[in-house]
Amino acid sequence: MAEVPSHQYPTAPLTLPARPERSGGRSVGVLLVHGFTGSPASLKPWAHALAERGYAVEVPLLPGHGTQWKDLNAVSWTAWYAEAEAALDRLRGSCDAVVVGGLSMGGSVVLRLAEMRGDQIAGVVLVNPFVSSTRKELAVLPVMKRVIPSLRGVVNDVKKPGQDEHGYDRLPLKGLSTVTDMWKVVVPELRRVTQPLLYFRSSDDHVIDASSSSTVLRGVSSKDVEERMLENSYHVATLDNDADRIFAESAEFVARVTAADA
Repeated sequence: MAEVPSHQYPTAPLTLPARPERSGGRSVGVLLVHGFTGSPASLKPWAHALAERGYAVEVPLLPGHGTQWKDLNAVSWTAWYAEAEAALDRLRGSCDAVVVGGLSMGGSVVLRLAEMRGDQIAGVVLVNPFVSSTRKELAVLPVMKRVIPSLRGVVNDVKKPGQDEHGYDRLPLKGLSTVTDMWKVVVPELRRVTQPLLYFRSSDDHVIDASSSSTVLRGVSSKDVEERMLENSYHVATLDNDADRIFAESAEFVARVTAADA
């Protein structure tokens, strides 16, 4: 598998090949899914850190992203799921085991994969997943989306200076509505998630509230679950001050849950 020249096209999907000689002789894959209005650029450093450990990594570009914000008003969450599922299948075709990870809305997508593709996924890593919200504005979203195409965007909530996730500067409301449609499917089925789960959560997040944490941690059936707090990062923690910790600890988690005797 050839690497996409993402230094030239920061929103392009990213594919990094496995190096089994670095991962105990096993071919291990990791699927990473970006967030709503974001792009693979938000996950590129994480992908490369995992690849350095020998893991194959896929970071797909979800439909409606990497073009213009209006395109997100014309897609369904099932298109995002289908893209992620296709990437999972590619990894499974060349790897002995696969772990899935998601940032923000990407967390909902990978949780759905864990629900639907159970024994084909060795573990789940979440970074500030967007799975629920207590914000009252969402109650009027069905009306707002019919009269207002978009609001000011929520891209680049990063504490560390000089970072750019290459996302949209507008928040498409029909697109946001399909995110909430996804929740209506994913959340009631969280009990089907039984895989080991590692959850990173920023203590200071300006994009989502803390309700996703209790929704996920109380909903899944996984026995091996840990939530780890990030004290020096905002929402896009994979580009922030705690990024190296996420990279190292997630790599350790991948190694553990994909070990031959796991």
